[in-house]
Parts: sequence; C-alpha cells; structure tokens
Amino acid sequence: MDEELLSIGAFAARARLSAKALRLYDRLGLLVPAQVDPATGYRYYAAGQVEHARLVALLRQLDMPLARIAEVLDAGDGGVAADRLAAYWAGVETRVAGQRALAEYLRGRLSGRSSEMHGKFAVEMVDVPEQVVITEKRHTLAPELPAWIGASLGRLAAAAEKCGGVTGVPFVAYHAEVSMESDGPAEACVPVADEAAARAWAEQRGRAWETTVRVEPARRLAYTRISKAQVAHPQILAAFEAVEEWIAAEGLSQAGPCREVYFADWDAAGAEDPVCDVAFPVK
Repeated sequence: MDEELLSIGAFAARARLSAKALRLYDRLGLLVPAQVDPATGYRYYAAGQVEHARLVALLRQLDMPLARIAEVLDAGDGGVAADRLAAYWAGVETRVAGQRALAEYLRGRLSGRSSEMHGKFAVEMVDVPEQVVITEKRHTLAPELPAWIGASLGRLAAAAEKCGGVTGVPFVAYHAEVSMESDGPAEACVPVADEAAARAWAEQRGRAWETTVRVEPARRLAYTRISKAQVAHPQILAAFEAVEEWIAAEGLSQAGPCREVYFADWDAAGAEDPVCDVAFPVK
C-alpha cells in the first residue's frame, strides 16, 4: 500500500469521523476513497482528503441534510458554495423563528394566558354584499400556504382585469384546517365584474390551475385587523381564536368558512402595517 494512503480506521481517527459515516459518505458520493482494494474491498484514503472530510463533518453539525451537503461540495467555486450554505442557513433561521414564535404561543395557552392574548385583538362586524368571485382551490400544508396565496391571488387578479376588473377585496377561505398535518383545502378568491367573461376565461384558460367562478353570498363578518408581522404562523392563530371567542361571547354562531381578507399592498407594507382581516361569517 502506498505510504500516502490511510486505512479507513486511521483516516476516520484523523478526520474525526466514524468508519460507518465514511462508508455512508462513500455510497452517497460525498467522500470517495482514493483507492479500494479489489480483493478485500478495504477502503484507503489520501491524507489530503482529511480537510474535505472535516468539512463534511462540520456541515453535518449544522444538521444539513446529506443532499444539501452534496450541493455545497459540488459547487466547485468557493463563492457559490458559500452562497449555497448561506441559503440553507437562512432557511434554518426562518424555521427556528417560526418554532420560537410557536413555542411562545403555546406557553401562553398552557399557562392560561389565552384570554390575555386574545384581548389584544379588537373584533368588529361588517356586512359584505353578494359577489361574483373567480377562484382557485388547493389542498396545501401550512409551510407552502404563503407562497401559494401570493401566487394564486396574483393569477386571479390578472384574470379579473380581463373580465371587467376587480370589484372587491381578495380573500382566502378555509374549507378545512390548514396546518402542518392538515391540508385544507384553501380557496383563493378575487371579486370580478363580468361573470360571463370570467366563466369563459376559466373554461378556456383556467384549467391548469382548476380555476372556477362562483357567486359568494352576502355575508355578515366578524373580523379583527392584523399587521403583516401578525399574518405569520403561529401569530395568526391567536387572531382566529380571538374572533372565535368573541363570536361565542356575543351569542352568535359561525355561518361559513373562516377567511383572511387581504386589503393592502403586501409588498409595499411594512411589518407593523395592517394588511389583513381575519374573519368569520356569522349569524
């Protein structure tokens, strides 16, 4: 054996990785031995592979999936590799921020502070007339919901402009719970002026997105207004619960799917700007 090569045991000790991990990384192409004995199948590694192995180990300490590690290692260019690492870590921080907010929300519920949290939301009533709406309905889980809402309302608004224009505030109705485990469905809705034109558009061009047109009946809504920051999960859960609690306290009952009514320019709004009404039809 060439003196520059190390057995898997010696290399594992130097790289601070287990032999089991090295075998896995070999199978995945993350760290291929410099030589494999054809007779015995023993793996041998070059001393120069130690830094590569340590990089893999460090990336694993970030809980980076092996497939993402492969993307970083395959970048070729150091700047591209750094950008891929930064993109992964930004996703981690977003997830952790959401988990932190959820933990705080759950602490409030478990400690009996729900009423205190709900008291921060002012609930009002509004009557909404009958509307013709062009819609998309989709089964989706909570992590994918924000991107779908933005994309679907954008598509529907563009369609409505070709059918006499948008005549009301866009909203998303929830026909069943959307969470980490439950996928709805949710329905994005944009009020449109010309019902016949909208139905023709949906028939000719809306099939890819399962676009439909329907009449949304007149509703009396109980709602609370929230900021852009509060739209994020799980903060928005407290708003829904506050409205539900108010409905029960007023002796009313729910009369249709709950909804989020998006009345502001989302992209132009700041974190504390009001952008959305969390609402329930009531009777």
